[in-house]
Amino acid sequence: MAADSEPNTGVLLFLPYRALENRVFAALAEAGFDDFTPAQARVLQRIGPNGTRLTELAEQAQVTKQTAGFLVDQLEKTGYVTRVPDPTDKRARLVCLAEKAISAKEVADGVVAEVEKEWEEHLGSRRMRQLREALTLLREITDPWAESS
Repeated sequence: MAADSEPNTGVLLFLPYRALENRVFAALAEAGFDDFTPAQARVLQRIGPNGTRLTELAEQAQVTKQTAGFLVDQLEKTGYVTRVPDPTDKRARLVCLAEKAISAKEVADGVVAEVEKEWEEHLGSRRMRQLREALTLLREITDPWAESS
């Protein structure tokens, strides 16, 4: 890509996301949550409030079931998740957030709120609202796991 060419929309979406992610990881490390990787975090983010099956985590994280299992094993060893029997199918197990993950999420949520406030101050309220509306509309066609409203 030539230095003077315009970045495509995907890159324009990725750059602020990466900046946000870097700030979150820095704050998490500072708060003592420095024992997981971005790959583990991507799996961790997809665990629902009542737990999620490993096959669903793999699908949503777009990794193999074996990779998801490996990442969950690591998260379990470091205390971020637990595995419990699925009440709807005793043969299956659910991956659930442990207290450590919930505490880490509180730190991350605080940083996200801080960054979004900075973005709103930079863009203005109207543009920030328009940005969120446009991205929410795009989610309808780009996120197969988005909950239907």
